[in-house]
Amino acid sequence: MSKSTKPRDAALKAKVSFEAAKGEKTIAQLASEYGVHPNQITKWKKKLLEELPGIFQDKRVYRDKDRDQLEAELYRQIGELKVELEWLKKKSQTFQLRRNG
Repeated sequence: MSKSTKPRDAALKAKVSFEAAKGEKTIAQLASEYGVHPNQITKWKKKLLEELPGIFQDKRVYRDKDRDQLEAELYRQIGELKVELEWLKKKSQTFQLRRNG
């Protein structure tokens, strides 16, 4: 029989990984207390320590970069539409001249 993994909620992962990072209890003690495999706790702890500095980064930098990319794409689309509009105007004038003349 194979064991199926239980989905864990984010609050439990945060609590266990934080306790593991504090180091007051061993990984084995935490595994026994929370019913989670020690390897899983080690992975959660590693992820916590890797992502922790990102919490204090300025999010505006990323939002500004995303906004600049979006603006550039929109200006590109506007340029394409202007070119298409001019082409259609020219073609419609040619078509009207042929029809009238």
